Amino acid sequence: MSIRIDRVVTRGGDAGQTSLGDGSRVTKDSARIEAMGCLDELNAVVGLLRNHVAADSKDATQLAQLQNWLFDMGADLCQPESPKAQKASRLSGEIVVELELWVEQLRQAQAPLTSFVLPGGTQAAAWAHLARTQTRTTERRVVALAQQEALNPELLKMLNRLSDYFFVLARHFNQDGKTDLVWTPAAQRPAV
Repeated sequence: MSIRIDRVVTRGGDAGQTSLGDGSRVTKDSARIEAMGCLDELNAVVGLLRNHVAADSKDATQLAQLQNWLFDMGADLCQPESPKAQKASRLSGEIVVELELWVEQLRQAQAPLTSFVLPGGTQAAAWAHLARTQTRTTERRVVALAQQEALNPELLKMLNRLSDYFFVLARHFNQDGKTDLVWTPAAQRPAV
């Protein structure tokens, strides 16, 4: 199935409302739109991260797949739960399991953690850490929505795994943890 977008300017949101996938109208500050907006921001960060990895690498391929999954999640969020919505695009548990495999493959190649990791290192690692924190922001918004409305439970599982993925991906970009910047507790740091 292809999606055709004939126009971008619709004027339908000029009064602060937008349409969901089922045709219902909600305000642009609703919990659902807030969650969808955070997911969109996350996808943009992943796009920036992709610019810092080799285009022909496994990492770039996985990040492109991940961006498609993020769109699938947005389609899922855009369609409120209802009997009619069962035909809508829904994130499946199989994708969560695949992401868990990616996490484990990366983690197995990494040096053991000896402290908390400070965000940073290479540019790609820093962007992966930003993606991790944006994932957590998105997760908080989706949790808030889930307290108000029924959601596909796979969405929260996926977001929880995604932050794990971006953490191990950042370590991967820092030579599998060898060049991680690690936290030194205050009592162990020399005075500056």
